[in-house]
Amino acid sequence: MEILDTIGGTPLISLSKISAGSGAALFAKAEFMNPSGSVKDRAAKAMLLDGIKSGRLTPDKIIVDATSGNTGIAYAMLGAAAGFRVRLYMPGNASFERKRLIRSYGAEIAETDPMEGSDGAFRAVREAVAAKPEAFFYPDQYNNPVNPLTHYQTTGREIWEQTGGRVTHFITGTGTSGTFMGVSRRLKEENPEIKVFAVQPDSPFHGIEGTKHMASTIKPGVWDEGRADGFIEISTEEAYDTARRLARVEGVFVGVSSGGNAAAALKLAKTVPAGSVIVTVLCDGGSRYLSDDFWGL
Repeated sequence: MEILDTIGGTPLISLSKISAGSGAALFAKAEFMNPSGSVKDRAAKAMLLDGIKSGRLTPDKIIVDATSGNTGIAYAMLGAAAGFRVRLYMPGNASFERKRLIRSYGAEIAETDPMEGSDGAFRAVREAVAAKPEAFFYPDQYNNPVNPLTHYQTTGREIWEQTGGRVTHFITGTGTSGTFMGVSRRLKEENPEIKVFAVQPDSPFHGIEGTKHMASTIKPGVWDEGRADGFIEISTEEAYDTARRLARVEGVFVGVSSGGNAAAALKLAKTVPAGSVIVTVLCDGGSRYLSDDFWGL
């Protein structure tokens, strides 16, 4: 077995303590248990394997992409394992831990203007590739259909099987939107009655790293707003508070976007029929945010 073989197949865990009294059963896909520590391992692996299969990724090419951190860490891990150079464009205010993890795998970072967020990183990598296209393999996670496809083939199937087909609602945040798009498509095919909800920050100026405020950002090409049955808004403070609660009540130490997903799932749980089965995603672990002061340590 190689490191690539350990990606996916993550457990579905119960969040029964923080959801007690809601009348719904709340479960979360523990994507922080992937080898580089996030849900992005799935798409990164699929896009790189697709590049190799198509002949676009060859040993002389440098893998480049824009990232807020997690896909970059996944690319760095996979690049190290497969012997490819990796250069990542990311906002300068991405967490210290994420940058250190990427560099620990031997990948390069090109930091972009923090005020421009992930959009600035996206513009920067496109400029670099346009200037010297022969030097790079650019998966373009925001627009690559392989991204949602792998979640359709793996994450969505796993959720359906792990709930024994009992899932009634799925809810998650949107960065590239690959997880939401792929999982929602798979679950709707399994049972059209399943409701799918997208989590959105309540403001363009938010601190939920890895989650896009779609109304004020460059929309990913794989995103289809019509796929969602509804949207639930979450404040940065709600995401922070729920991340802390998950650690201290459930013993599940996860990051801010996971806190946002769980907070939105708890809001949803108050509105659905008793006996509903809600599934969300715990995108990454909390250790890559330890330098953030919201933990109150």
